[in-house]
Amino acid sequence: MQPAEFPDATISAVERETGLSKDTLRMWERRYGFPRPLRDANDERLYPSDQVHKLRLISRLLDRGLRPRQLVGETLEQLIARAESADATPSEAAHRLDSALFETTLRLLRAYDEAGLRAHLSAALQRLGLQRFVIEFAAPMNRWVGDAWSRGQIAISQEHLYTEQMQHQLRQGLGAIYPGSRSPSVMLTTLPGEEHQLGLLMAHACLAVEGVRCVSLGVQTPAWDIAEAARQHGADVVGLSFSEALRPKIAIDMLRDLRSRLPASIEIWAGGALWARTRRQIGAVRFISHLDQLPAVIAEYREHRSHDPRAQAG
Repeated sequence: MQPAEFPDATISAVERETGLSKDTLRMWERRYGFPRPLRDANDERLYPSDQVHKLRLISRLLDRGLRPRQLVGETLEQLIARAESADATPSEAAHRLDSALFETTLRLLRAYDEAGLRAHLSAALQRLGLQRFVIEFAAPMNRWVGDAWSRGQIAISQEHLYTEQMQHQLRQGLGAIYPGSRSPSVMLTTLPGEEHQLGLLMAHACLAVEGVRCVSLGVQTPAWDIAEAARQHGADVVGLSFSEALRPKIAIDMLRDLRSRLPASIEIWAGGALWARTRRQIGAVRFISHLDQLPAVIAEYREHRSHDPRAQAG
């Protein structure tokens, strides 16, 4: 399938969508001759859609340990083959996803059938319940939709339609749950540069099902503000969501900075797809690569902190 046509992207848009910094893009342009941006009337760089597709794939493969010089000279088809090979072993959650649910979702998405997509997702939520909907349906579906976009199989407008409808369902599901009162008290947000709300909502849903006290600050909160808000809210845990759009080194550096600003009594739980293939450790930061790990993490926290008055209050 040929990539969907997108408008030419500015360097800021490419940085945001791929996680590759402007300096990196300019350096590759000089060193490797790729990317090869056009220029607008103000001599600003504009990146055609095929180059944006290729840069997204390269960014994904860099996170798997490959080097730029191994990738920039390859064709889009070769990069897609590499990415598919890297993703050849599907997750357990993906195995559990009913193929009919996937095909129906994709068909409605390609038809821009907003009402049909909303009804389809709502029916899946009602049938599975909130936690199973998140772990068994939303998580693998998000991956497939993201991959379809990065390969140019769906337009960015269709990916945005999916994201909006999935977020709507998660908010509906959260609204039907009585606010949690049990420990730990978790404050949820993302760090600057991580603008994806969906992962945050999915984590919130899984925590809420376990009766956890949650407060969400939304996305892109500066580290100093997170630290102050955590103290003010009496948080036991700062929960952070990371998508694969953020480069691991940047994420690690920001996590270290945040850890240095928080008292030792406040834990950091760093979750999201970024950590599934990233092997790095930071003292007093817990990495959670899959949402189905959360119930065990919560149970372990409650067992270890049973002497804490804040934990016993719930």
